[in-house]
Amino acid sequence: MPTHMLTSDVHRHQLDRRDLLKVLGFAAAGALLTQGCSFKPGTDIKDQAVTQITDQWQRVALAGVQDGAEERVLISAVKDAAQSATDFGWLSKGDAVLIKPALNSGNPYPATTSPAGIRAMVELLKEKGAGRVIVSDMSGIEHVKLTPESLNGSSRGLMHASGMAQAALEAGAELHFPEEAGWDAFFEDHPVDDTHWKAGIMMPNIIQEVDHIVLMPRCSRHALLGSSLGLKNAVGYWRTDSRLEYHKEASTIQEKTADANTVECLREKQRLTLTVATQILTTMGPDDGFVAKPETGLVIASESIVAHDMVSLAWLLQNRRAMSDAERAGSRDPYQRQVVVGNLNRIVVMRLGGLGEAARAERLLRNDIDSIWDDRVLNRAYEVFGGIPEVELVDVGESVPQEVKEGLTRMVSGSRRTN
Repeated sequence: MPTHMLTSDVHRHQLDRRDLLKVLGFAAAGALLTQGCSFKPGTDIKDQAVTQITDQWQRVALAGVQDGAEERVLISAVKDAAQSATDFGWLSKGDAVLIKPALNSGNPYPATTSPAGIRAMVELLKEKGAGRVIVSDMSGIEHVKLTPESLNGSSRGLMHASGMAQAALEAGAELHFPEEAGWDAFFEDHPVDDTHWKAGIMMPNIIQEVDHIVLMPRCSRHALLGSSLGLKNAVGYWRTDSRLEYHKEASTIQEKTADANTVECLREKQRLTLTVATQILTTMGPDDGFVAKPETGLVIASESIVAHDMVSLAWLLQNRRAMSDAERAGSRDPYQRQVVVGNLNRIVVMRLGGLGEAARAERLLRNDIDSIWDDRVLNRAYEVFGGIPEVELVDVGESVPQEVKEGLTRMVSGSRRTN
């Protein structure tokens, strides 16, 4: 599979020198203050999860798109995949639908959600009878910080920079950015009873104004979590205090990622998860890294966020494995090094809550993700969503190469029988 390097004048994930020095100065002390971690390598969290095989089949629609295809071809593929994944029986005429993209920065796709994908989904929802379609997200702490007293940065500006805003507006959607409504424009919702969260999660009020949610993440590596797919995309909903707990209580950050998707408002309203994965950020993440451009890219869609993420992670791993030695040598992938991951997370905590909170932060433990069964986010998701689904891959229009389908099928099915 041919791949190409994404280049940028600004590498947003290079550590700020002053931040790095501060972190290195107190990291050892912080480790002494932290009373260990609730997850240690070798424990049975993963083993328990992979035994929960269910007989529930979940459809995941795949639409193939040739590299370099015109935008109209991609738009058609998005619509076809969505309509193969769901019959839209949940949508009544005049309903309000929120599209939740990945707007972690203002960088272009695939560092953020595909503008063409947004355009296609807005058009499709309008064709199906939706009244209001609202595209909404709040960017990461590197770019936007909301406090009770102030707001720094602008998700609106970043959405325009990424190209998503223009695509959404031209297709007839509204834009909404929770931080613009202030600290009190959030409500508290709660995950499953045995959650790893200590407090409720602060979700934006806009969710209470809509009938349905369509999640539109991207397929990406992530410097702290290993991958950024559908389940990880929930972070963009949260107020700053919830993001602080998420990163500060880092020993269970993977489990909290899955738990956060069980809050009542998402359980009741999320209908579809769809990723345009014609380009994949295979290293670094979430804002930049190496961009793989397979000869045939994919649109991945499912009503089940868990089944979607199983396939999306498998696709990410396929494209990581397809990188040449030269491409690997020329790319950065901090997730490979535990000390870098830990210090990066402490920097995030410092930006969210200050030096004191960073000093008290738990250690973030990375886990090697060589197969989808290694991922602690998915393994917790199997527990809280009722087990591992049987994934039914549906090739829309027979557009996906046979070797791609066979590879994905092996990765999402056979291994769990023997692991």
